Amino acid sequence: MKNPIFSRRAILFLIFPILFSPDFVFSGHDYGDALSKCILFFEGQRSGFLPQEQRMTWRANSGLSDGWTYQTDLTGGYYDAGDNVKFGFPMAFTTTLLSWSVIEFGDLMPPAEVRNSLDAIRWSTDYLLKTVSQPNRIFVQVGDPSADHFCWERPEDMDTTRTVYAVDAPGTASDVAGETAAALAAASMAFRSSDPGYAETLLRNGIKAFELADNYRGAYSDNDHIREGVCPFYCDFDGYQDELLWGAAWLRRASQNESYLSYIQDNGKTLGAEDSFNEFGWDNKHAGLNVLVSKEALEGNIFTLQSYKASADNFMCTLIPESSSSHIQYTPGGLIYKPGGSNLQHATSITFLLLAYANYLDRTSATVNCGNVVVGPAALRSQAKRQVDYILGDNPKGISYMVGYGNYFPQRIHHRGSSLPSVREHPQPIACKEGSTYFNSADPNPNVLVGALVGGPGEDDVYEDDRADFRKSEPTTYINAPFVGVLAYFAANPGA
Repeated sequence: MKNPIFSRRAILFLIFPILFSPDFVFSGHDYGDALSKCILFFEGQRSGFLPQEQRMTWRANSGLSDGWTYQTDLTGGYYDAGDNVKFGFPMAFTTTLLSWSVIEFGDLMPPAEVRNSLDAIRWSTDYLLKTVSQPNRIFVQVGDPSADHFCWERPEDMDTTRTVYAVDAPGTASDVAGETAAALAAASMAFRSSDPGYAETLLRNGIKAFELADNYRGAYSDNDHIREGVCPFYCDFDGYQDELLWGAAWLRRASQNESYLSYIQDNGKTLGAEDSFNEFGWDNKHAGLNVLVSKEALEGNIFTLQSYKASADNFMCTLIPESSSSHIQYTPGGLIYKPGGSNLQHATSITFLLLAYANYLDRTSATVNCGNVVVGPAALRSQAKRQVDYILGDNPKGISYMVGYGNYFPQRIHHRGSSLPSVREHPQPIACKEGSTYFNSADPNPNVLVGALVGGPGEDDVYEDDRADFRKSEPTTYINAPFVGVLAYFAANPGA
């Protein structure tokens, strides 16, 4: 057993360099305001018939014929980013993370924001239920991305091809179906107390989605009739195996069924659970899987799950600059950085894992041995807070990367609906190429997409407010989703 005095000293040693090393001035943040706006953002991404209580009033109905080529209703759901396509893979991941935010931190949210979060989840799960409503088939996408990206037009004016992409067994879609299973299982937990009937429907369909994923193993982008539509946008680059384990882990947590526990115990090695432990996002679930499974490993003291916990521990050590482990990259200003664009997706998802794992350690009085230092919940939360404060404005540029939060935030985000006049202000249609005038304009976007987190700065902390630079200026649903839980924690614990 570790010496508790040494552990506390090591943890304190870790906190101070993280807090005081940057040379810019910190300011206080209204995490509650940021939380409200982070959730509100999802209303700006809605597809389908908008409800009367829609708060993002510059948006209107769109995509009302989605699914007609299959004579099925595929209206609803979310546009993933600044375009008008409904990509099932990242939408399902968004839903899983929104639900995990409510499961893990919902008890810290004001009641109104719990309701708003559940509304955001339901907008997606209602759609995801439609995607798995037919036997041995999953609808994975609506909209031709090449045609959509050729135009710059409002979703309300869409006249591009609304191609429906479906995979029928024995065709494979283990990645999308596995993530859909995870999303529906997690959402069932989020709705369990407020709408048990809906929760049961979600869980039942999550089980069905997982059976499709597991019975017909393979990546959805390996199907020739799908590949051209999903690649390179949301191609499965990292394999489908992690989604099988991820889906099973969420079904285990939601159902407590022993068969799913056996699945993640028996299939960990064959499905590559230990192959990668420092990635987490819409395509790679390994770090999130390890943190999720570690909850039961810690609280249930299940020896056969210890490999997942060991991988989670290793990942946490890479986030602590003072540890002897190999480290992930940070910008000079202190932001988690991974190459490839849209960097805040990594920062928000990893920050969520820091806080979730800190909770699990706290509840079991556990710490993480990083070789030369012992890391406890306080150090993980300190590191998480550094990321949050950077995103909200404590960075070398002094800019908030959340639209509508603070006095200085991105004005020219890469987002069709935000950058074009609303239907209310400009009732006449704006055709495909007519929107180019607005895209090329140096003027701020006329519609403020409140709460949107943009892709963020580069590895040098530099951010140009440039609509054309989609890698930095485009928001996505999966940047915001984990940040809901993160902000809920700090709104309730601002001095943590």
